[in-house]
Amino acid sequence: MYKLLYNIPMKVGVFCNKAAQRFASVQKNLLDLLRSRGIAYETYETVDEIGDVEVLVVLGGDGTILKVAIEAGKRGIDLLGINAGNLGFLTQFEGEQTEAAVDLLLRSFETEERSVLEVQVGQKKYYALNDALFQRCYSDEADNNVVTVAAEIDGKKVDEFVGDGIIVSTPTGSTAYSLSAGGSVLTPDLSAFILTPVCAHSLHNRPIVYNDSHTMQVLHGGESGGLSLYCDGRHVCDPQEGEQIFLRRAPFSVRFVKREDSNFFDKLLFKLNKWSR
Repeated sequence: MYKLLYNIPMKVGVFCNKAAQRFASVQKNLLDLLRSRGIAYETYETVDEIGDVEVLVVLGGDGTILKVAIEAGKRGIDLLGINAGNLGFLTQFEGEQTEAAVDLLLRSFETEERSVLEVQVGQKKYYALNDALFQRCYSDEADNNVVTVAAEIDGKKVDEFVGDGIIVSTPTGSTAYSLSAGGSVLTPDLSAFILTPVCAHSLHNRPIVYNDSHTMQVLHGGESGGLSLYCDGRHVCDPQEGEQIFLRRAPFSVRFVKREDSNFFDKLLFKLNKWSR
């Protein structure tokens, strides 16, 4: 879904991974441009520092954007990514295009909403812009190092998976780990999630795309091996045997500032060709 915004006096936040010092020159150029255009800004290095801003300019790669995306989505802050990392699928501009990114903020611009995955484990809830990974736990004491999980959608059994685990991905995350595991690419505007097995021990297990209005339940028996949950690549918990696990679309989304000439398929082809080298 797209929403047209019109430029009004705004405060901009600039988030830069403090570990990415090699991109200091790009950050300096960005801040100089914001000052010269008369745009008020604050700089942040941790998620906890993010203040009351309308747009958060994120300097880094996809990993940096994933650090701030959920907080920005919950607070209704628009994200504008400038790629200063290795992967830039979620960014709209490259590091040498900083001036064009700042100029976009001075004009009317569109935002693109990306769905978020909510994962409920017992009474706790976790969120992911890209994906939730249910992965086997390695143990020297285990007879085998595979995990068995079953998936149900709205109470109807989908399949049982034996292997390294499963990925449940949003359309945004369909070009990440799910793609590497053999999942399909979903365009960002689809109202769908994709369930992708990881190294399944059965040739009949295949990725499944389903409407994101449904609720998925993941069932796990402790006798099949330990299970770990990762959201957007970050370990969040180890679900215990019998603990109920539900996945659904979150009640909020993440909004990205969208450049006028943005084309998902151009970016997809460029990135896939780059990664294939």
